[in-house]
Amino acid sequence: MLRKKIAAATAVGAAVALALAGCGVGGGDSSSSASSITVLVEAGGHAELQPIADLYKKDTGTSVTFVELPYDGLYNRLNSEFTSGTVSFDVAALDAIWLPAFKDAVTPLNSQFTSSVKDDLFPALVKEANVDGTYVGMPVWTNSEILYYRKDLFEDPANKTAFKAKYGYDLVPPTTWQQYTDAAAFFTQPDKGLYGTDVKGAVETEYLATLSQTGEKTMVVDPSNGDVSLGDADSLKALDFYTSLQKYAPAGGAQLDWAGAQNLFNQGKTAMMRFWAHAYRQIPKDASVYGKVGVAPMIAGPGGVAGVPGAWYLSVAKASKKQQQGLDFVKFAYEHNDLSAKTSLGLVARKSAFEKYQDQPGYENYKPLVETLDAQATIPRPATPKWQQIVDTVLVPMIQKSLQPGADNQALLNAAKEQVQSLVK
Repeated sequence: MLRKKIAAATAVGAAVALALAGCGVGGGDSSSSASSITVLVEAGGHAELQPIADLYKKDTGTSVTFVELPYDGLYNRLNSEFTSGTVSFDVAALDAIWLPAFKDAVTPLNSQFTSSVKDDLFPALVKEANVDGTYVGMPVWTNSEILYYRKDLFEDPANKTAFKAKYGYDLVPPTTWQQYTDAAAFFTQPDKGLYGTDVKGAVETEYLATLSQTGEKTMVVDPSNGDVSLGDADSLKALDFYTSLQKYAPAGGAQLDWAGAQNLFNQGKTAMMRFWAHAYRQIPKDASVYGKVGVAPMIAGPGGVAGVPGAWYLSVAKASKKQQQGLDFVKFAYEHNDLSAKTSLGLVARKSAFEKYQDQPGYENYKPLVETLDAQATIPRPATPKWQQIVDTVLVPMIQKSLQPGADNQALLNAAKEQVQSLVK
């Protein structure tokens, strides 16, 4: 999920988008020209689609007008226009977690999800696109956390010798919870300003990835019957591991978010981090770790490697008067998905698009991302319109409380289960 990660990385673009929105850009009737369509998009996602739009104009003569909004502003506009039944756009890029809420306001894409299309998409994305038996969005780009590590530290001969002497096996990028713990402990040297890892208390996704790594088949809640898995053995195992890393992380983990964790790593203060794959190409050239960063698949728990898919989907507004044009653009975007690989974020959705570039310099993050997204334990977030409320009012507060001294993780999970049950009943 990119969610606010893209917005944070493109704050200037978002500010410009807000100014344009204030001037009425994209506020008109989406049917004003038969040779144009309007696409509503989160500010950071515009760059991903621009090469596709340029080729679409060249090949079909139809121009694409993008209306950019910051993440929260995009959701609010979609919600307002979908509710009113009158839309100023034809196609919208939707965060995966919005699909259940807007499923009735978008045109079914069942005919586009052929066997060959589904075979070229990660299973979790195919599942996520299908809400109540209907495909409501076509994946346009996807993301997941992968493992980042300091190559200069892991490849240092002295470190290799000392690590093997202490733990009895070679110092390599960790693949399991235990190896991650050992490496985090080994590199934690507060007197030198270095810690093995970070612990993020202000976000939920990394805990959810850890939960999936246990082999848990239901991520928090099963939308089909309302069953909540929090409080079971796997959820406790995941939370215990998550919080156990606190002793190898800088202080203040309960308030640490994505931007803070990224800054710690780029400043050379952590030896490893689990982070969204797109950030690999965004390490500043003046960062102390520039040129020293390696990437690997997300670590595995008892259930194997797992991450949380961070996908966005293109959907056609049912209320748009340009149904066929919208459907044609969504199909074209899928067919030319590989064009997004060369954008600033460099994210795509199709397996073949990843494979096309994964062996080229600068795309070292692709193979770990593919392995993580294709892992059997990687599952999408639950298709419930209550999901964001569950995150904000239950999951993040629970994680933050678990990082406090003397926290009772089982009691926190039990309380969280009751809260989620009350939200989805």
